[in-house]
Parts: sequence; structure tokens; C-alpha cells
Amino acid sequence: MGINAHVVGPQEVHDRSDSVGEDILGEQPAPVYRDLMGARVNTLRTRVLMQRADLCVAYFGQKYKQWNTAADAGAAVASGLPLILVRSENHIHALKEIDALATLTVETLAQAAQALAYIFE
Repeated sequence: MGINAHVVGPQEVHDRSDSVGEDILGEQPAPVYRDLMGARVNTLRTRVLMQRADLCVAYFGQKYKQWNTAADAGAAVASGLPLILVRSENHIHALKEIDALATLTVETLAQAAQALAYIFE
């Protein structure tokens, strides 16, 4: 038995995520178009991966602004994917609505991994 999990959160290769639109489509005429084209390519990737996933893990870290993670978590819930929300204590208030929609909320990635491991016991 296997499980496909889609993890959303701060991009590990943030520069790649920002530049992917120009990498594919060529140089854009202004920063707003660079961001838009990158977002479109990233949205395509996220939608494809979510359609293959059995659940979604939404990780809200400390380094980057988290709007993308919130949007992706909402999309997961809207598509019926179980959602594991990973957020620290200092994000409780800011994420209360997503928390209410999540299947499970934890504070660390280690706790999320333990929840996933439990599925296979």
C-alpha cells in the first residue's frame, strides 16, 4: 500500500520557483509579468500534483510569506483531499479558518510524518 502526498509550503528552491516562467517562456517585459508567468507555471505544476495525491500536507514555515500555501491548502480542501496542516503556535490565529477545514493540524513536520506513518500500521 502506498500513498501519494502533495506537500505545499515554502519552496525549497525559491529562486527556481520565481524564475520558472521566464526559464520556459523567455524574458518578460516587466517584473509583474515575470511573477505572473512564474505563478502560472507553478499553478500548473501544483494542480497536476494535487490530482495525483491522496492527501495534502500544508506547511506554514517562518521564512516566506505564506499566501501560496494558504491558496493551495484551500484548493486541496475544495477538491476533497484530506489536509494535514502544519503550523507553529504563533500562527494559530492567522490560520484559524484553514485549521477549521483541515483533517488534522500539527505543529511540526515530525508530527505530520508520524500521522502519515500511522496510516501504514
